[in-house]
Parts: sequence; C-alpha cells; structure tokens
Amino acid sequence: MDRTGIFAGETPSEIARRWLAEAEKTEPNDPNAIALSTVDAEGLPNVRMVLLKDIGEDDFTFYTNYTSAKGREIEASGKAAFVMHWKSLRRQIRVRGLVSRSEGPEADAYYASRNLQSRLGAWASRQSEPLDSRATLLAEVAKVTLKQGPSPRRPPFWGGFRITPLEVEFWADGAFRLHDRFRWRRKSVEAPWEILRLNP
Repeated sequence: MDRTGIFAGETPSEIARRWLAEAEKTEPNDPNAIALSTVDAEGLPNVRMVLLKDIGEDDFTFYTNYTSAKGREIEASGKAAFVMHWKSLRRQIRVRGLVSRSEGPEADAYYASRNLQSRLGAWASRQSEPLDSRATLLAEVAKVTLKQGPSPRRPPFWGGFRITPLEVEFWADGAFRLHDRFRWRRKSVEAPWEILRLNP
C-alpha cells in the first residue's frame, strides 16, 4: 500500500498531530476547529463547531459544559464523530469513536489556562438553555464575578470529553477529484488497526 508522504505514520494520532501542526501555519482562524456530531434521543443528528484541545496517543479531547445539548447527548450514547477540514491544505480528517469524560488535573489545568472572562463565562452560561436577553446573561456574569473572584475554580458541570477512535479517515484533495483516502479502523479500542485505501 502506497501510504507514504503526508499519509505516513505509525498511528492515526501521529498523522493527525502532524497535519494539525501544518494547518497552524496556514489556516487564518482556529485550525483546531472540528465539526462535532452527536445524536439525540430520537436518533436525529446534531452538529456544531467546537475547538479540539488535545490529540493524545490514542484520543482527541475537547471541553464543554456537560449539561449542554452535546454533553447530554454524548452522555446518553457514549459515542460521537467529528471532521476537521482545512481549506488551505485541502485536507480533512474524519473520526468516529467512543467518548468518556476527561476530568481531574487535566481539565483543571486547561480551565486555568483560559482567560478570566472565559472562566467566568463558563460559570454564568446555562449552555443550550433558553435565554430571554443578553442583558440577563451579562447580569449573571457580574453575579458570578463577585461570587467566584479572580481565581474561579473549574465548575463541576464543565470539563473535557475524550474521543477514543474506532475509525479515522485521512482525506487529501486530488486532481480531477481523484482524491486520496486512507481509513484506519478497528473493532474495539484494544484491537489492532486495519488500514485501507478507499476510492475517492
């Protein structure tokens, strides 16, 4: 299999980290943005943009409010999918897998790295719930600012989700729409990867 050049790598995470590093040099905004897909109780898909914050040895992590729509849907199904697309590189990565919470020191450290306004905003926002006006939200921010002070701790309802992939596909644009696609797939997180080249 001619998996050389940009597709070379021992693991999907290795390739994904390299592609993201390249995108950070060329994408004008948020090269770590992903379109995250979940499914509600009726099986209807939901998709939204979030920021991927870490590519581990065998997982992908983002942070959110656990009580948000995506948080509730992930908790119910234990599964999610996402796509990263970079126009400047004409590449994309698709990931499907199992999801678990990423809490404790790792989540605390990331929360502490955010600017103060974002940390207070995490306390103030009842994410995905109805809001009667922006003034109400700003009033809640002012309230939690007085209560939490300049060093707010991480809210118990806010933290990371770690996606451990069962399938990762790397796609690169090809001339005449003859794109290059390589899919890594495994039956479980303990199983070995099977790598296949796919038709465009």
